[in-house]
Amino acid sequence: MRHDETAAKLADLYTQQFGGKASGRYRIPEKLLRELMGRRRLYPEDRIAISRALFELGYVLIDMDSFFVVMSVNSFVNYRRVSKEAL
Repeated sequence: MRHDETAAKLADLYTQQFGGKASGRYRIPEKLLRELMGRRRLYPEDRIAISRALFELGYVLIDMDSFFVVMSVNSFVNYRRVSKEAL
């Protein structure tokens, strides 16, 4: 599966009901992501390409080493901003 197809599937999963929730952020093990792509390994280039394609769809892919988290970009909009004075 190509990177853009993988990103589309990951974005689609965000809207599906599973794990006791109607929709929203989720985590996916690296092994399952490799299976989704039909790959034995994920290389840094693959991670970057999937992340970029997913970002274009409005989602963020967070690499947590053994698994990935998918969140909506909108989740970050209301985070507080650091000011120069705070530094």
